[in-house]
Amino acid sequence: MFYNPSAAAWKYQGYNAQPDVESFHRSLPDYAITPLVRLPEVAEELGLGHVLLKDESNRLGLPAFKILGASWAVFKTIARACNFPLTSTLAEVGAAANKKGLHLVTCTEGNWGRAVSRMAKNMHITAKIFVPDFMDDATQRKIEGEGASVIVVDGDYDYSIDCARNEAEKTNGILVMDVSWEGYEEIPEWVVEGYMTMLSEVDRQLQDFRIPEATHAIPSVGAGSWAQAVVMHYKQKLPSARVLAVEPTVAASLKASLEADKLTTIKTSHTIMNGMNCGTISSTAWPVLREGTDASVTVSDLEVHQDLLYLHKQGVLNGPCGAAPLSALKRLCREKKDELRLNEQSVVVLYSTEGYRDYVVPGEA
Repeated sequence: MFYNPSAAAWKYQGYNAQPDVESFHRSLPDYAITPLVRLPEVAEELGLGHVLLKDESNRLGLPAFKILGASWAVFKTIARACNFPLTSTLAEVGAAANKKGLHLVTCTEGNWGRAVSRMAKNMHITAKIFVPDFMDDATQRKIEGEGASVIVVDGDYDYSIDCARNEAEKTNGILVMDVSWEGYEEIPEWVVEGYMTMLSEVDRQLQDFRIPEATHAIPSVGAGSWAQAVVMHYKQKLPSARVLAVEPTVAASLKASLEADKLTTIKTSHTIMNGMNCGTISSTAWPVLREGTDASVTVSDLEVHQDLLYLHKQGVLNGPCGAAPLSALKRLCREKKDELRLNEQSVVVLYSTEGYRDYVVPGEA
């Protein structure tokens, strides 16, 4: 675990949520507010005021939250390429893109690629998706089922990024990624804008429950764009909430970067938390995460599997990445409860980012 006591007083001074992002999402097929599930047994066991879980197992017809960022970033990118205002409809922008023969390029560990493919399908344009060699056939078929072309690379996620970049440059494709690097920052920031819809929903749902605003938020971390959105949202509030990031023990690139106090690339290995198996934090996410992450904790596959089984019994049918925040909360309460002010007044929101998917149970490989 990495503990950053200075983050409690840090305030984010930048982005404010744009109303047109939520309006855009409401216009998409299958839009609905996802559930905020109370977990009173967990709160009682850990001595906390409230523990709630935002269940993203069905978002806009897909089993993960990624479509929020992907849809907004793709729409905004294509609208700009076609010289259309953001007030245009999806059909208008899609027709213009199709007429110009525009196509999308990206890479993925699963949910991001499927989300980009769904948007390409909705806009009647083509998409080419690069995937790491550890991706299972079932996930590849789901992406192909959206109408995209899937290319398996001989390497990990970071290598698939290189392949996608080369393809976009070679074919003049539109590269739409949720991770940034020097010279590629704007589109990943639009992805972060898209994720703000989920955070605004949670604020309103807590009000509907007559529960105070969140005091602690726990996002899972892959490349970092989602955690960046969480830090930006909660660190501009007064009082601000503590943001407690979680990663797999074998893919803790944020924790390694925080410990080194510089952006650090690591070598990862297999985990059931596939969507968090990233070796490098997005360059645009890093400055925000460095200042605003109160704690960074790692969890094992076995811990996550056990907590996933518990959540399934509570009616939350999520996947390993979605269960990881609960595992993180338990570890934090064991190791840093007092320092992080996790107590009877706490309102903890766990962000469960994916629906159930098949995986090899730890110990049964």
